[in-house]
This record gives sequence, structure tokens and C-alpha cells, in this order.
Amino acid sequence: MKIKSIEPIAISLPMLKPVIMATETVHRADNVLVRIEADNGLVSWGEAASAPGMTGDTLESIVAAVNFLEPALRGRDPADIDGALIAMDRRMYGNGGAKAAIEIALFDLSGRAAGKPVHALLGNKIRNRMPLLGVIAGGSFDGDLEDAKKKKAAGFVAYKIKVGVDTAAKDAERTRAICQVLGGGLLISADANQGFSTEQAIEYVRAIKGAGVDFLEQPVMADDLGEMAKVAAVDAAIAIGADEGIHSLADIQRHHDRRAARGVSLKAIKLGGIRAVTEAGRLCGRLGMSVNISCKTGESSIACAAALHVASVIPNIDWGLTLTHTSLGEDITAQPIPTARGHVDMTEGHGLGVDVDEDRVRRHRVQIACRNVV
Repeated sequence: MKIKSIEPIAISLPMLKPVIMATETVHRADNVLVRIEADNGLVSWGEAASAPGMTGDTLESIVAAVNFLEPALRGRDPADIDGALIAMDRRMYGNGGAKAAIEIALFDLSGRAAGKPVHALLGNKIRNRMPLLGVIAGGSFDGDLEDAKKKKAAGFVAYKIKVGVDTAAKDAERTRAICQVLGGGLLISADANQGFSTEQAIEYVRAIKGAGVDFLEQPVMADDLGEMAKVAAVDAAIAIGADEGIHSLADIQRHHDRRAARGVSLKAIKLGGIRAVTEAGRLCGRLGMSVNISCKTGESSIACAAALHVASVIPNIDWGLTLTHTSLGEDITAQPIPTARGHVDMTEGHGLGVDVDEDRVRRHRVQIACRNVV
């Protein structure tokens, strides 16, 4: 079996409601799908979200990068994923989103051809049922309290509250109120998405002391490990996590060594694929760091399935699993990944275990200017 074609498809998916974060408000999910067709007719899919503030990737840049990488992969055996990664790195530096989307599609194709789920290609499955991190990001005090009540009633046991959207004092007040609604015995986190200054982050940490928050993600700018370490030293009861600051195994090691974070959020678009995310999860296990496996806001069941497979094989996901297809007004798979009572079960279907509805893909496809490379 050989790779016949690799096609990038830019899409824009509707959200059920806007997701409000410190650095952006997501009204629609702008993603790029990668469709790979083999010479025997098998078709597979990958996905990467546009994330200019996190990875530098836009719809246009991901499509251009996939088109530029395609000649280096056409005619190759899709099962040689290591070889494909090397070929992509030789042809093009960086561009982790495009490479992740291609790599996910290669895993999907290899799994379908072998009659195996993707997790079997990544390692030994160690968990079937996983808790989902319920994101609370409505941007209003009363709305977030109501959302927290609904998610608790729905069975969620893990939560992420978006902060950095107001003053530290007001964010802390809203956080404490949400924690009071949720009660004890749950995993509760807050995520500032780099929205605080160091002084604001310290003020926020002190103001939520004893409220029940287990960890605070990316309180300050991602590249300033010294300031992250200052925030991390404020209250040992509230762990600091890194997200936007993690793009490699070396980044994880640096955060650990500088005591800048006790855990990380791992995304395929940041690390360049799910094999790298799996390796990062194993490194965190060796370092004793906590892990959240996450998709970018608004990624469909394709990227979410890829994250789910990784989450089933790495040593720990004690900071939960963030699947974002549930925030979409419409997915592009015929049957989106099922979730129930704030949890998700591992799929055992071949490849990613999801089937793309190409009519939906066409309905949500957007045309962008790009230059094809032969």
C-alpha cells in the first residue's frame, strides 16, 4: 500500500456558544482536515486547529504547509510513520500543526489497513474509561455558575474555569463561587491562557487559597519560566501547569528543572503529532509531572479521537482529558465520539474509530488563497 494523495481541507465549524478566553473568543472553529487516500482506495483523516496565538498556525499556513509537504510523502508506505516524520522535517522546519494533521491521518490509515485501533500502534492500553475536563468559559458570573451546576448534574468530575478575562480579584470571586457550587471531591482547575501579569497571577492565587482549585494553568506568558516559577512558589496547595509553553520534550524538562510547573497540557498541534504527545506523556511519568491531554477549542471528533487514543496509553492523565468536539454546533463525523456522565470510553474501531461524513465536510469547507507546490 502506498500514499496516493494528501489533500488539506480548510473548514469552519459552528460553536454551540462562544468560548471566552483571555487571548481570544472562539465564535467558530477554524480547522484544517487532511484527507489521505492510498493506492488501494483506503481513505483516512487527520486534523489540526488554527491557533496563531499558540502555535503560529493559521488556516492558510496549515494548508500551504500540507501542500508543501505532500511531494515528500506521496508514494511512501503509510505504515512507515517514523520515516514520514523524518521526511517532513527534512523538507520543512516547524509547522507542527500541519505535520500533526498528516501524522494523525497516517496513523488512521495504518490502523485501518492493519485492522487495529490507533492506540494499539502507540503502546499498551492501560485505561478504557476516562474523565473529561468540563470547560467553564462563558465569561459571565451568573452564566458560569449555571454552567457549573449543569455540568455537575451531568456527572462531570473534572473542571477547568477560564480566567484572565477580568481583574484578578473578579476572576477570583467568580472562581470561588464556582468552587462553592461544585463542592469537594472533584478536580478543579483554572486556566489563564497567559492572561495575567505576574503580580495579577500572585494576587489571584492568594485570593483563591482554600477554595478547592487543584491547579492553575499558564498564568503568565509562556516563554518566561522565571515568572512562572515565582507564581508556582506562592502556594504549594495550588499546582502550576504549563500549556502554551510546551512545544517539545525539552520544554517539559525545562519547566520541571526550573520548578516552573508541576504538570502540563499536551496537544498534538504543539508537539507535531500524537507519537510526540505519547513520548511527552511518558516523560512526564518519569518526572512525576501531572498531565492533561487536550484538544484545541473546537477541534472535531477526528482530533479528539486521536487525543483519546493517546490518553489510553500514557502513564497518567491525572489532570483529565479535554475533548472539544462537544462544544461544536455540528461535527463532521457521522457519529461523533460518544460521551456520557462526564466520561468517555475508549473506541476499539479500526484506525481512529470515527467515520467522516464528506457531505458535512463539503458543507463547512471554506475557500482560501493558497499556492500548490509540485
